[in-house]
Amino acid sequence: MARPAAVRQPAAPMSSRQAARQVRILRAASDLGAREGLARVQMHDVAKEAGVAIATLYRYFPSKPYLFLSVLEWHIEQFLGGRDTTARSPGAGDDPATEVAETLIALSGKLLASPLLASAVALSSFTEYANAVPSRFDIVERALGRRLLHLLGRRTDPETARSRVRLLVYSWWGLFVALLTEEITTEQAAADLHLAARLIAAP
Repeated sequence: MARPAAVRQPAAPMSSRQAARQVRILRAASDLGAREGLARVQMHDVAKEAGVAIATLYRYFPSKPYLFLSVLEWHIEQFLGGRDTTARSPGAGDDPATEVAETLIALSGKLLASPLLASAVALSSFTEYANAVPSRFDIVERALGRRLLHLLGRRTDPETARSRVRLLVYSWWGLFVALLTEEITTEQAAADLHLAARLIAAP
């Protein structure tokens, strides 16, 4: 079945059954992306793998780029959900900048463990896909933004704290793409993230 011409706003799951169906779709897209990469994954393949109708897939994820951006968010949520929010990273002490940097370094490692999927989510965020993504969001309100805001401890006024979180996420994403394309080493990325966190999170 051909992809619908118009990009619609995604539907939100209204029941636990619909939420479970949405997770099946995200898991299927994740598995296919990890095996095939973005270019070779077709929406009808995702629907078949997830065991849903193609119309159901498009109802929740109106385009392939939007689907893979949602996959990225889902993986971030799973990663953060599996981390103890009360435990400190080794050497972090009471230093929020170190905790922020270590969180972002660990997240990068988790995502890069599947290079094809990491490429798929990165490609889906680039400029040429922008018009295909049906909605925009404030990154501070997403899972990673909320976690970083928590780690920073709201020691400044709310707007400054939110600006710092946005700068941290932008810095991390740029370094993540540089790692993905092998422009920098893992060690350099880690050092740069620690520097960025110290500079941005400074009181």
